[in-house]
Amino acid sequence: MRKVFIINAHQPYPFSQGKLNGALVERATRLLTERGYEVRHTTMVDEHDVDTEIENHRWADAVIVQMPVNWMGVPWSFKRYMDHVYSAGMDGRLCDGDGRSRSDGSKQYGSGGTLGDTSYMLSLTFNAPKDAFDDPSQAFFAGKSVDDLMLPAHLNFRFFDMQPLETFACHDVMKNPDIENDFERFDAHLNRLFPAVDAPANHEVTS
Repeated sequence: MRKVFIINAHQPYPFSQGKLNGALVERATRLLTERGYEVRHTTMVDEHDVDTEIENHRWADAVIVQMPVNWMGVPWSFKRYMDHVYSAGMDGRLCDGDGRSRSDGSKQYGSGGTLGDTSYMLSLTFNAPKDAFDDPSQAFFAGKSVDDLMLPAHLNFRFFDMQPLETFACHDVMKNPDIENDFERFDAHLNRLFPAVDAPANHEVTS
C-alpha cells in the first residue's frame, strides 16, 4: 500500500466542532507521509465533485474514514456524501450494480464490487465508554461490539468488495476524555497497519 485517501466525516455542531477528529486526521497525514505514503483528503464541508471523489477511492490502496458516531451511525453529511458519490459509482467504477444478473441466478446480492484490492479502516470517536461494549451485563449494547454497531458502515464498503482493516475507537471523549492516550494508541494502530515503505519521488498531500 502506498496511497491513502482520508475522509474526515465529522459534521460540525455548536457543541462538537470536530477538533479531535481533525487532530486525528492531521496525525494520520503526518505519520503516513513520513512513512512514505501519498495522502489525499476530503471533508464534509468541502464542495464535492462526484467524479473526483470516485476517482480518489479508485486511486487509493486504503481509505480511512475518520468520524464521530452520531446516533449509533455515521453523521448525516457523510450519509449524504455516500448517497451522491457511492450511488454514482455503481456504474462499474466502484461496483457493477448489486452484482446480480438476470442471466445467472448464482450471482448473489452484494457481489458486484470492483475495489477488491482496496482496504478501508474506520476510526471512530464515541461519547460511549469502552466498557459499554462487549459486555452482556451492559444493558444498552447487550454485549455487542463496536464493529457490531457499525455493521451498516462495514457493509457499505463490502458492497464495493473492499477489505476491512482493524477498527480504531476513542471512547468517552466528552465526559471522561483521555486524549493523549488516544493519540498514542492511534499512532501505534497506524504503525501496525501501515508499515513504512520506500518514499515516493514526490509526496502528495492534497485537500
